[in-house]
Amino acid sequence: MLITHDTRCALDTVVDLVNSAPEEDAADGLPDLRALEEFVRNHQISDVGVLSEFDLSAVRRIRGRFASVFAAPDARSAATLINELVAAAGTTPRLTDHDGYDWHVHYFAPGASVADHLAADCGMALAFFVVAGEQERLRRCEAPDCRRAFVDLSRNRSRRYCDSRTCGNRLHVAAYRARRKEATG
Repeated sequence: MLITHDTRCALDTVVDLVNSAPEEDAADGLPDLRALEEFVRNHQISDVGVLSEFDLSAVRRIRGRFASVFAAPDARSAATLINELVAAAGTTPRLTDHDGYDWHVHYFAPGASVADHLAADCGMALAFFVVAGEQERLRRCEAPDCRRAFVDLSRNRSRRYCDSRTCGNRLHVAAYRARRKEATG
């Protein structure tokens, strides 16, 4: 599956957006307008004007809808959710070559809100996975104490943890210690 630069940026953005949702042991990653402004700046989201509390509320709403895509049990369910997100954003595909990047497609309408921008561009990035028959690559971490979203871009679809250096390594060390304890035990 070919993943272009702009699609990869949209995937990274949607994963970070979903993972910004509050959980039992983690606070909301978008607690206020300043955090949203920082999110937009860090992800180099273009064509975004002055942000407001309305934008923050709208982004939080679509964040929950994107989380549902990562939890979708099958491609049909994911497609329905993505179609709703993209349709509500009023997509307007257009070619652009801004900020030193070669030609690529933006799916949001000129002047769109940041929520519509994210829904359109990130929704289309996720749609490419459904179209390619790769919806199962949109995953949640399998560590028992972590449910972070990620996109499995490994060749053989074998990635199970959001980060092999944290969640994956922690579980492998725990399993090793359990085996050692059982062997000496």
